[in-house]
Amino acid sequence: MHSSTLWRTARPAAESFCARHVGPRDGEVAAMLEAVGAPSLDALMEQTVPAAIRLRGAMGLGEGLTEPAVLARLRAIAGRNRVMTSLIGQGYYGTVLPGVIQRNVLENPAWYTAYTPYQPEISQGRLEALLNFQTMVADLTGLDVANASLLDEATAAAEAMALARRVARSKADGFFVDADCHPQTLAVLRTRAEPMGWRIIVGDPDRDLDAEAVFGALLQYPGSSGQVRDPRGAIARLHAAQAVVAMAADPLALTVLEAPGVLGADIAVGSMQRYGMPMGAGGPHAAYMAVRDAYKRNIPGRLVGVSVDSRGQPAYRLALQTREQHIRREKATSNICTAQVLPAVISAMYALYHGPDGLADIARRVHGLTAILAAGLRALSVRVVTEYFFDTITVATSGASGLVRARAEEAGLNLRIVDADHVGISLDETTTPEIVRAVWRCFCPDARRLEEMERALPEPGGALPPGLLRASPFMTHPVFHAHRSETDMLRYLRRLADRDLALDRTMIPLGSCTMKLNATVEMMPVTWPEFCDIHPYAPSAQMEGYAVLFDELERMLKAVSGYDAVSLQPNSGAQGEYAGLLAIRAYHRARGEGGRDICLIPASAHGTNPASAQMVGMRVVVVACDAQGNVDIGDLKARIAQSGDRLAAIMITYPSTHGVFEESVVEICDLVHAAGGQVYLDGANMNAQVGLSRPGAFGADVSHFNLHKTFCIPHGGGGPGMGPIGVGAHLAPFLPGVPQEGGANAVSAAPYGSAAVLPISWTYMMLMGDAGLRRATEIAILNSNYVASRLSGHYPVLYRGTNGRVAHECIIDLRPIKDATGITVDDVAKRLIDHGFHAPTVSFPVAGTFMIEPTESENKAELDRFCDAMIAIRAEIADIEAGVLSAEESPLRHAPHTVRDLADPAWERAYDRRRGCLPSGVAAADKYWPPVNRLDNAYGDRNLVCACPDMASYQEDAV
Repeated sequence: MHSSTLWRTARPAAESFCARHVGPRDGEVAAMLEAVGAPSLDALMEQTVPAAIRLRGAMGLGEGLTEPAVLARLRAIAGRNRVMTSLIGQGYYGTVLPGVIQRNVLENPAWYTAYTPYQPEISQGRLEALLNFQTMVADLTGLDVANASLLDEATAAAEAMALARRVARSKADGFFVDADCHPQTLAVLRTRAEPMGWRIIVGDPDRDLDAEAVFGALLQYPGSSGQVRDPRGAIARLHAAQAVVAMAADPLALTVLEAPGVLGADIAVGSMQRYGMPMGAGGPHAAYMAVRDAYKRNIPGRLVGVSVDSRGQPAYRLALQTREQHIRREKATSNICTAQVLPAVISAMYALYHGPDGLADIARRVHGLTAILAAGLRALSVRVVTEYFFDTITVATSGASGLVRARAEEAGLNLRIVDADHVGISLDETTTPEIVRAVWRCFCPDARRLEEMERALPEPGGALPPGLLRASPFMTHPVFHAHRSETDMLRYLRRLADRDLALDRTMIPLGSCTMKLNATVEMMPVTWPEFCDIHPYAPSAQMEGYAVLFDELERMLKAVSGYDAVSLQPNSGAQGEYAGLLAIRAYHRARGEGGRDICLIPASAHGTNPASAQMVGMRVVVVACDAQGNVDIGDLKARIAQSGDRLAAIMITYPSTHGVFEESVVEICDLVHAAGGQVYLDGANMNAQVGLSRPGAFGADVSHFNLHKTFCIPHGGGGPGMGPIGVGAHLAPFLPGVPQEGGANAVSAAPYGSAAVLPISWTYMMLMGDAGLRRATEIAILNSNYVASRLSGHYPVLYRGTNGRVAHECIIDLRPIKDATGITVDDVAKRLIDHGFHAPTVSFPVAGTFMIEPTESENKAELDRFCDAMIAIRAEIADIEAGVLSAEESPLRHAPHTVRDLADPAWERAYDRRRGCLPSGVAAADKYWPPVNRLDNAYGDRNLVCACPDMASYQEDAV
């Protein structure tokens, strides 16, 4: 036997991971190819992807590995990280995540595979959890309205600055930043302010603040050094000058320190990381923002509100759903279109599990240990610089910071080195008395002296300022007192999960959102201590494993995209847009062409595109689309000519937002380059390109990669996301710098964004390899064309490519139905719920349409089930067209149907109960029942309630 044959037979006789990831079997692929009229997958790709951009060879990733092999390799990489006890602080702390929450939220696909709750009737579980989060944050901060989370504390502070500029009456151009803010926050603020022409003024609020010179200020509470100062004097001076005040506040400290709103702040921001989320080398963590009532319609991000359904029952929804980047587009002050839903849910559940008393107990224990630490150091003649503190102290070392740090590292501790003369020490809920003793030993190795000191040490008093002790109540709602036992918490989590429709139940056919399989093997490393218990600013020698992971992931993303360099820092797709445009702006300025400030954007673009361009100081010029939905080349040439030497960039999405591979993409790139501009290619639709084309090879200069789409990081109900960017070599010097070091263009709080979820994408790409990734793309395109083929006889397919093919998604047009019958796209979306489906993307990019993306993970049976449901709904519409029923009488107008409808003794509708509740093809045993009927969106916006309502409102009427 030949040796190569021998070793092949020795391999495990298991299917490749690709065969598990991709839904259709070979026989199904053949049947679907026959249905779409293509002789082979290769032929379909030739008909779909323009020859000018087609990648003919391999990407260079090699063969996919088996699941055991990948896990073994990742274990070896993780083993190169050194997990230390972190006392660095600076916004990141050790935590204890209750096992019931880890198992039933973080590791539960019912929670992590859910989509953004744009369809509220099938999202009541996660919406309730987010409402709990908002209520908790509003209570802790003493402010009126909180949003459903932001990306991290630093970017939340930048959003607060932008909000302050928008609402402040002061006409000044300065923004004051407390010198005791975390350094990464200051770096991100500088990045955000400079293109907007806002001056960052850093100083001591008590000594350096000129309130007349600023439109707003950010105060840290407690400070990064640990110092707790009374901000009321500074706040009064700022308000007298008509400036807006934001406070960055630690939520654990807020259980014992007075709330920012009580102290006079207008905005509060911070990180909920220490409410149960591991440090994860930087994330993902849920940032928070809370504001006074007057600013509630200016708050960025998502806002969960309470409305009523068609039966008058309380129901949750995203309030003010059309956020400002869609309303104001290029005039927007924020491009935020996402949240950190899964971490926000975990933080809220952590708070529910402990309750306000439990949280305060944790805070008092942490503070007590810190007070003991400080008292012991003083007894050892070590000078503690911090007078009033919560959990962090700064200690003078008299030039011995390096020695103290070396002793600490030898003991398995990480301290924060402030400078040669000072170290910072932060304690948290994982701190034990032995850790406090170990810190003492770093300053005094004499065991006898330490023993004598500890024996003589009196019990220290508290070190919180007496005038700032919390007097205002918080978390008084019954929900924060109802789930103390693990049994109660387990059942509450199960009850909420059962109200939702996620990928673990059904296909979610959302265009541009790529709801594909998030395989269990990809998710497993997220909770490994070697990845999740690392501080983002731990010494590099302790992060060798992460360095390998980052390097290999960057290498694979470069191979996939054709770019020369990658930054993993942006922690959302919108952040990736922003970082990419910052790189383009810096590139032009470095070449002496700072006057290039025009960004061309097609009319079909997502609202974040013009918002991102505006945020980097560019002026948006809209380029028309032609009748086929492609960029109008004639109009593009005219806009380029009008822009002249002010042209900075064009932002395009490829394949286009309309789900088509535009044949003219190379020409578009050439035209822009010839005029001195750069090409930003939005990576939202990379799932149609991987293995078939590479944007860096056909003319694009920069793209972001939605790792939460194409590369399998799950959506988590609306976050976490990751939006790394790839760039050509000429833009590499302008990638985001390290935030802690004040790096230029820093866009996130941590140097590698939400690093803890990066093993997911690394694992996916290692498992798939070259051939697997290409196969996934081919099947995604096949599945989309199959859906378009099956539905085209019932609904018009709005856009097709040159050869009549669609890309990985297709748009079906429901506008003629509305014109003929009055049935709207929302009616069809809600009726799909009765069939057990999440709706496709509604009214984007064209109002009155569905954008459908089936992904490669769905097999033919699931695609057929969806198509059958859409065809059955079309038959119900035909009844309206024929006059059998009116639109108001039809099941579509009353959808979705609930158990209340099934049990309603007063059924008086024109169709029978079974037809409404169990439409054709739906098995009663597997029926998903939405918990509420159709929501009244207008009522919710007129009566904006964004915190947990009184429990009396939950009383249901008799069924």
